[in-house]
Amino acid sequence: MMKFLIADDHTLFREGLKRVLNETFGGAIFDEAVNGREVIKKAAEKNYDVVLLDISMPGRDGLDTLKQLKSDRPDIHVLVVSMHSEKEYAERVLRAGAFGYITKESSTDELITAVRKMAAGKKYVSSTMAERLVSHLGTNSEKLLHETLSDREFEIMCLIASGMTVKDIAVQLSLSMKTVSTHRIHILRKMEMENNSQLIHYALQNQLVT
Repeated sequence: MMKFLIADDHTLFREGLKRVLNETFGGAIFDEAVNGREVIKKAAEKNYDVVLLDISMPGRDGLDTLKQLKSDRPDIHVLVVSMHSEKEYAERVLRAGAFGYITKESSTDELITAVRKMAAGKKYVSSTMAERLVSHLGTNSEKLLHETLSDREFEIMCLIASGMTVKDIAVQLSLSMKTVSTHRIHILRKMEMENNSQLIHYALQNQLVT
């Protein structure tokens, strides 16, 4: 009997995942979490076959939650299910210990394939992501500017580039406006830029936002 922890702050999305998974893994047990704190707590209390994790929930940084999960339970199988494109976050979450990454636009078949692989102890990446990872092997090219950012800085940079204000970002991430503003300053300095317009142009040019 499969045991799943579904971590996402949108009720309808959690219900949709449960329905799809139950059709394939009949009799599965489902627990739910709406923020990073709940994810850490529930994963410490019960063994799950697969944790389906959204990295854009309110409060604690999703990537930080993932790293804490892997620190507490190195054998845990985490499938990140995100609204962000593979190019934005896939490599970061895989480096942080996730067993797989799919977007919320993925097909039902891809979700089931990913879960089956992970339940068998194997990692899952899409064919596109596999090609990208292979292309990076053995290369000595310098890091792109956005690759120098911390996970939190990268998240905020993408939100800025998508047109969100400091206030909007603070609300979405449950941070103070001062904290978001400080991150923005660090981002601009690391990216060698002066304003949001340059960030937006860079993000669009590198297909980090759509």
